[in-house]
Amino acid sequence: MLRDKWSRKVFLTPTDTTIGFISKSSSSLDRVKKRPSDKEYITAITSLKKLKSLTRVPQKYKNIVRKSNKSTFIFPNGASYRLIKNKKHKNLIEKLDSSYTSSANISGGEYNKVFAEDNADIIISFNKQNKNSKASDIFKITKTNIKRIR
Repeated sequence: MLRDKWSRKVFLTPTDTTIGFISKSSSSLDRVKKRPSDKEYITAITSLKKLKSLTRVPQKYKNIVRKSNKSTFIFPNGASYRLIKNKKHKNLIEKLDSSYTSSANISGGEYNKVFAEDNADIIISFNKQNKNSKASDIFKITKTNIKRIR
């Protein structure tokens, strides 16, 4: 598995939504993105089973989460997760077990290819890459409702 050998590395890779950074280490992403360490990252996972091991998914929203595509969910415990379905990106996340994910830019800034490539430890490219497409939809789930934030 890649998870131990590459645990502090920052990957630049096409994600399910755009070109982004992923890493097992939030502190590595903080350093690259020049982001305060108290801000949370989205955790990319590849199965509902993995999600259930990390947080409680309210029963009435399990199907919504399972059928979601390019969507991030913030759960009652404050943690946010995105269930990855894109085959190539999913393969990488499975090798890492899970990872933090973020856009490939300085916190709050626009995507800059030179910055992204200069700050990644490992660059992964697929034949067909997502340019700078739409970010994931974000939903906040509570025990009683679900609300779209973005």
